[in-house]
Amino acid sequence: MIVLRREIGDVLRDARQRQGRTLREVSSDARVSLGYLSEVERGQKEASSELLASICEALDTPMSLVLREVSDRIAVSEGLAIPDTIPADFAMTSLGRPGPSRAPEDLQPVG
Repeated sequence: MIVLRREIGDVLRDARQRQGRTLREVSSDARVSLGYLSEVERGQKEASSELLASICEALDTPMSLVLREVSDRIAVSEGLAIPDTIPADFAMTSLGRPGPSRAPEDLQPVG
């Protein structure tokens, strides 16, 4: 079963680690306790939209890109393929760089 808070936490952690930043740095910039941010990243706490916005701002990453990556991960786990029209460098590795939008009808079942 897909747990949304785990996917969100994984995406946030991946973004933070790619930036080479510590939990302490991001928690300070986001004005959230270190322990709470750690729990969010581990999928143990559900982040409110306000908290998620604050964390994304601290990571200098648009929330729309974080949510897009979460959506893509969920789509893959549901057996949907991400369309080939999306550039390969647009995935999570490019958080922070805007890219093309896509509609749900662009997703195709795998298999």
